[in-house]
Amino acid sequence: MTFSLVLHCNLYPTSSVPGSTHTRGTRSPAPREEEPADTRPSTNARRAHQDQERDNMRPSRGLHLAVLLLLFSASVLLPAARAQEETDEEEEFSYLLDAENGPAHWGDIKEEWSTCGKGNMQSPIDLASPRVSLVRGLGYLNHSYVPANATIINRGHDIMLKFEGDAGSVSIAGTPYFLRQLHWHSPTEHSVNGRRYDMELHMFHESAQGKAAVIGVFYEVGAHDAFLHKMEPYLEMIADRKDREEKMGMMDPRDARGKASVYYRYLGSLTTPPCTEGVIWTIIKRVRSVSRHQLELLREAVHDDMEKNARPRQEVNSRDISMFRPFEQNRH
Repeated sequence: MTFSLVLHCNLYPTSSVPGSTHTRGTRSPAPREEEPADTRPSTNARRAHQDQERDNMRPSRGLHLAVLLLLFSASVLLPAARAQEETDEEEEFSYLLDAENGPAHWGDIKEEWSTCGKGNMQSPIDLASPRVSLVRGLGYLNHSYVPANATIINRGHDIMLKFEGDAGSVSIAGTPYFLRQLHWHSPTEHSVNGRRYDMELHMFHESAQGKAAVIGVFYEVGAHDAFLHKMEPYLEMIADRKDREEKMGMMDPRDARGKASVYYRYLGSLTTPPCTEGVIWTIIKRVRSVSRHQLELLREAVHDDMEKNARPRQEVNSRDISMFRPFEQNRH
């Protein structure tokens, strides 16, 4: 938003505007005649006349005050306008259920977000046992993660760890999906037989063709998590500071995922606007542990004290939910 102040101030009387063809207060040159000495203007009279013209050329005190008031108003309004724009941007969507921009209304906020309200393959969902089919043919998750430089970013609605360069990939049906970033939701967005855990990690991957695949990892409060422990000082640095980012150095994504082999698989969507569908979801069944302090750090670091950033569960509709479990595994 831009405010333009245009002041149309005639600081010169008509007689003094450069280029004017009229001269108020002066007469056309008279024929050159010698005036009697006693009829010529006195020196004092000429000075008085010159002083009057100078006064006419000066802006009035009232005009000065008007200009100062306008400039002061601009200095107050412009920052306020920018702050309002930032607030509007930050509040484009909300997780508050009763808010006008809450999850039930995401699809109405923007044309390009309409899938959030009209899609039939939305995420998250409840992984209910009666709907789950055991499909051993899915095979083990074949990943090749490597340590990479990472930057932690407060996105306002979540905390993201963005990898710079190659952090490795996971192979799904023969296609490599490259790891781009990690972010967290609290409580979990997906549930198992109606149960939600304390927190959910999303490991976002993308193929060379731009297709998305996300690996989800559940946490519940208990012992501290070693990967999150490395993030703690950086979380404090970006707490409640939207768009603030800090370089973290090398981070190993293998420490975030863990070594569990049992997982769920289904086709869904992004869980934030624009809710794009066609996302391959892999949810690790084993639940990791996170300390209450680490959980609170992730919650409180989010801008505007948005402690909960989990989208409500969506309808499964006619989708298949598969599970991979090795032959030797009867649990986990």
